[in-house]
Amino acid sequence: MLNITKNKLHEKVDLTQYASGKKVFNERNQKYFNRFLIVFGVILIIILLLPWTQTVAGKGYVTTLTPAQRPQTLQSPIPGKIEKWYIREGDFVEKGDTILHISEVKSEYFDTMIVDRTGDQIRVKRSSQESYEEKIQYLSNQVGSLQQERGLKTNQAENKLEQSKLKFKSDSIDLEAARTNYEIAQRQYNRMEALNEEGLKSTAEVENYRLKLQEAKAKEIAQENKVLASRNEIINAWIELNRIQAEYGEKISKTQSDRSTAESDLYQAQADISKLETDFANYDTRKGMYYIRAPQSGYINKAIKAGIGETFKEGEPLVGIMPSDYEIAVETYVDPIDMPLLHIGEKVRVQFDGWPAIVFSGWPNSSYGTYGAEIVAIENFISPNGKYRILLAPDEEEHVWPKEIKIGSGASTLALLEDVSIWYELWRQLNGFPPNYYTPESSTTSNEKKG
Repeated sequence: MLNITKNKLHEKVDLTQYASGKKVFNERNQKYFNRFLIVFGVILIIILLLPWTQTVAGKGYVTTLTPAQRPQTLQSPIPGKIEKWYIREGDFVEKGDTILHISEVKSEYFDTMIVDRTGDQIRVKRSSQESYEEKIQYLSNQVGSLQQERGLKTNQAENKLEQSKLKFKSDSIDLEAARTNYEIAQRQYNRMEALNEEGLKSTAEVENYRLKLQEAKAKEIAQENKVLASRNEIINAWIELNRIQAEYGEKISKTQSDRSTAESDLYQAQADISKLETDFANYDTRKGMYYIRAPQSGYINKAIKAGIGETFKEGEPLVGIMPSDYEIAVETYVDPIDMPLLHIGEKVRVQFDGWPAIVFSGWPNSSYGTYGAEIVAIENFISPNGKYRILLAPDEEEHVWPKEIKIGSGASTLALLEDVSIWYELWRQLNGFPPNYYTPESSTTSNEKKG
């Protein structure tokens, strides 16, 4: 009722005459209530002074410790068409078991004998390579024979040239002798003719010396012809020597050209063989890709491409598989404001979805149903969801995690920080401050050792 009058009701009416008034204004009840308030205040102060463990909450899911143990999809490195499935969803497969069979969709690989035919081409090319190698050897031998024959022919021509030079010298000496004989005969004829004019020699004797003069002249002319012939032989010998050099040079060059051509053909054959061997290896490897096999032991989750005759491109996922042997971990996400508070090796409490648990955030030792974990990795780049990713591994000093936990199930995490009073934690929460920043003892110890 609104207090809109100055008349005091309790001054005009005695409230103690009523039962409720008696209870309210009873001094004994007020004494109990005061005691209750005092006890409550003391308890509240004690509670506010109790220790409280600061935590960083996160939400994540169960994963594996190593990437190779996580669920994966199998792809085909080549395009193809599904021919036959050898498994059903949920089946367990061992490493190397055949999952499905595919066939070709590209026309250049339709030939089922392409590997054998490529092998035949390689054998033919190798025979051609051997033929080229033998041809090169024969041509090399021929070059050696021509060079040896050229040397012999050159020696023969040089000897003939030397003989021609010596003959020229001999004929030149004979020419000088014939000229000397002609001069002697000329002087004798001149003396005889002079004596004949004086009447001391007969005409017959003069005619006889004239005849000798003519014979000496004839011998001189004949010797000059021999000298010219010898000089001509020298020229011919030079020509023959040059001809031999040119002829055998041409033959050797032609043979070397044939050998170079054979070597080029040999290199081309080797290149063709290398290309065919690469094609053979690719075809043989591609032939082994027609059967998709399990890369590791695990369970078949889902057939992504299911229909018989369904085509697919290279790299498209065909079937999902979950490895059977794995070490579970928890992948959780924390806000950027809490990121500097976390360090590798710190303890974390984990609550798994669907697993019964009673959690006291500030008193982790009093919680039930949570399991110990340890931070093993902290991502240094923010995730698409605006938080930082933290990877947790089971704490070996705590209870073993339940085997019934499946990969992908949800998990809530509490990273344990330092202990503070409850009143301080309430004051921090009311003001929206982050937990206290601190450095773990292990980090401080290591820094002191470095210093």
